[in-house]
Amino acid sequence: MKAKNPLGQVSDYDLRLLRLFKTVAECGSFSAAESALGITRSAVSLQMSDLEKRLGMRLCQRGRAGFALTDEGRDVLRAADILLAAVENFRTEVNQINQALKGDLNIGIVNNLVTMPQMRVTHALKQLCGKSSDVRINISMSTPGEIERGLIDGRLHVGVIPMNNMLSGLEYSQLYQESAHLYCSHEHSLFEQPEPDDEQLKVTDAVIPSYRMTAEAMALHQRLNCTATASDREGIAFLILTGRYIGFLPDHYAANWVDRGKMKSLCPEQLFFDSKLAIATRKGRRSNLIVESFLDFL
Repeated sequence: MKAKNPLGQVSDYDLRLLRLFKTVAECGSFSAAESALGITRSAVSLQMSDLEKRLGMRLCQRGRAGFALTDEGRDVLRAADILLAAVENFRTEVNQINQALKGDLNIGIVNNLVTMPQMRVTHALKQLCGKSSDVRINISMSTPGEIERGLIDGRLHVGVIPMNNMLSGLEYSQLYQESAHLYCSHEHSLFEQPEPDDEQLKVTDAVIPSYRMTAEAMALHQRLNCTATASDREGIAFLILTGRYIGFLPDHYAANWVDRGKMKSLCPEQLFFDSKLAIATRKGRRSNLIVESFLDFL
């Protein structure tokens, strides 16, 4: 399906089709995108086919084998992310001239911060929504590395991430401090036993996060028999709750299971570390009234 002629002028309709394609790719199928877009699956299919014709290339495979982006589809998706971000930046700058709070606020947050007792992000979002009904908030929960990439390439305006090995291209301002202890589930053999010693810890299966950690956290994990990895704290909790693994969790996140007798901390006086979480933005970013208002509320 190669185009005979290069793509001409990009119209408003093309932008709408690219936004639809982005949603389909993020949802992973036409049927999953149906509810997100508020249109029928057949309408999604027709508009995807129209976009493929306009671009002159197949963007995705769909059928009995499932949904998958083609190589061209992945390249177009990357280009669409850049284009749509540029359009949003233009709208933001025009609104900045008009001093109007209107447009998108794209926030990336590491998983499981909603249980932080301070709730500073929640309160800031509440104030922002109260100031203008024309701000559309888009929150994505992701790993620290993915949030950093989103901030650098402009897909995200703001990120909430750990202050570990900070990148030179980002600006950080401390937002929270959280403590993490070593936990096991009520089904683990250590749950009813006295506190384990170093020899027991060395032979007990443990989970280690695959994202960057502080030196203090790394040193504590090196005392464990780490036989599994997880990309985020929810993954760590899943493995702990199997009753086979022990692992470190933020205390505010583990509290729900601790209160119900489903988890307990091990050696709480020795096996813990503190982490700082920051609000991060890209250095040299363009002025954005929505972002500045959100940061002011924080």
